[in-house]
Amino acid sequence: MSAQIAQPLVSVVMATYNGSRFLREQLDSIVNQTYPNLEIIVVDDCSTDDTVAILNAYAAKYANIKVYVNEVNLGYVKNFEKGLLLSTANYISPCDQDDIWLPNKTEFLMAKLAGNAIVYCNSAIINEAGELTGKKLSDTKYLQTYDDCLQYTIGNTAAGHAMILTRKTMLDSMPLPTMIPHDYWLGFVATFESQLLFVDEPLVWYRQHSANVFGVKTEGVKKVKKVKPAKEVIQAKARERMRLLYEKCPDYLTEQKAAFAGLSTSYESFSLINDFNRMRLFLKYRDRILAYKNRSEWRKILFSIKMFWMIK
Repeated sequence: MSAQIAQPLVSVVMATYNGSRFLREQLDSIVNQTYPNLEIIVVDDCSTDDTVAILNAYAAKYANIKVYVNEVNLGYVKNFEKGLLLSTANYISPCDQDDIWLPNKTEFLMAKLAGNAIVYCNSAIINEAGELTGKKLSDTKYLQTYDDCLQYTIGNTAAGHAMILTRKTMLDSMPLPTMIPHDYWLGFVATFESQLLFVDEPLVWYRQHSANVFGVKTEGVKKVKKVKPAKEVIQAKARERMRLLYEKCPDYLTEQKAAFAGLSTSYESFSLINDFNRMRLFLKYRDRILAYKNRSEWRKILFSIKMFWMIK
């Protein structure tokens, strides 16, 4: 009990949907964390497989697991939002249903969090059978510390499954917009007053399989082929994303707010003035907007020029 009192409570928040295939391995890795003071919040989004039965069996065995089952399907983002709001701790660790955490993940990240809004780690990639592929997430994505919301303009690489964040960051992020991944939005909001600290330690075995909601390009994994949306649909979503980023960006971040205002306006149409302003703003802020891509200066310039004809 003394160890639990010394360590602040951490809420592990898992959103499940038809995850029975890999769920036991993930739950085992959570209940066997070396960090002594966890509550585990699981919200199931109307699964039709054995997910709820597995969850209830674990909840009966472990008193710190709380299971909630939705009456109607909320969708991935809103299901995570519900779980986040049901948590009670000042520190929150989002969790996928199909990964495996190393035993010291929570303990290690809590020791690194300090005054940061979010700390996140690297991940080792495993296949459907749980076998290490020899690749890390940092081999396919540019992972780094982020401290400016303009770095979230068109993309980011700080994965939710690798994070611990403060409760303040979570509450400041509410409500989560359904069209933006929850970890993208949490990271964006975190940069308003702090940073996302990256620690290059693979503390998660990140499973890649055909049913991943999000994932990385991995050899040997057959993805379910998705129909690519029409160009007009992609552009409409990009406009909406830019509007949401502009509206959420606080007024006290005067430079970033002005940049998002200009970008949001430039996304409204392909008029000559909008195309020019969009390109101009990408060129001006290219080091921040494209920080997550780790591109050379020349490639950043070329990408920015292309924004005269496209929105991203």
